[in-house]
Amino acid sequence: MTAPVILVVNGPNLNMLGSRQPEVYGRETLADVEAACRAHAAALRLDIEFRQSNHEGDLVTWIQGARGRCAGIVVNAGAYTHTSVAILDALLAAELPAVEVHLSNIHQREGFRHHSFVSKAAKGMICGFGSHGYILALDALDRLIRGKCEK
Repeated sequence: MTAPVILVVNGPNLNMLGSRQPEVYGRETLADVEAACRAHAAALRLDIEFRQSNHEGDLVTWIQGARGRCAGIVVNAGAYTHTSVAILDALLAAELPAVEVHLSNIHQREGFRHHSFVSKAAKGMICGFGSHGYILALDALDRLIRGKCEK
């Protein structure tokens, strides 16, 4: 039996983790986050595809491509969270459970960060726990796809 696949998609500037505003985003690199996600996914008997792009169209294409192939999506759309109807539409079209992740607590930051287009398509949002938010998102998706909590 093949393990369910979870798409973990990361938006703009997340490739700069560890060096960009470490007081806000922490000192871990995106490679560190990916390694932690892979280890945790393996423990949950999940496979992951881990991707990052600074280009909105790449994110949309990856999310669309998950439809019918993946069991769920973890999405940290970065700044596109607050601006991208295209990513919202792709998430809705994918028809998969999605969990939105933010390293910082977006509700304690500038007002423009309080609105999320992604949230309209996500089962839930995890913010403010740094990279541990990805682990929490994988746990939530595992429970959703295995029927251990309400969809």
